[in-house]
Amino acid sequence: MDEYHVCSLIVYAVANQSGQVKTAIENLKGAEVPIHSESGKMVVTLEGSSKDGLVDSFNDIKAMPGVLDTTLVFHQMDEQSELKEA
Repeated sequence: MDEYHVCSLIVYAVANQSGQVKTAIENLKGAEVPIHSESGKMVVTLEGSSKDGLVDSFNDIKAMPGVLDTTLVFHQMDEQSELKEA
């Protein structure tokens, strides 16, 4: 069985660095910034095949220059099984 993980975060960045932070986040595998404001507040989604991968991405975002705070809002894990032919 394979796992599929998705989570959402709120990221607060220094306002005049928010463009660079958004670009850096979007360069992470499985990351997307669907909503952001000029004040530096962003909604970020992360998708991946393991919880550890999401934690690594979360920590990478927290450590980015210009990031003031990062908060986990939602996490869900689904197990996906492959159908085997008889």
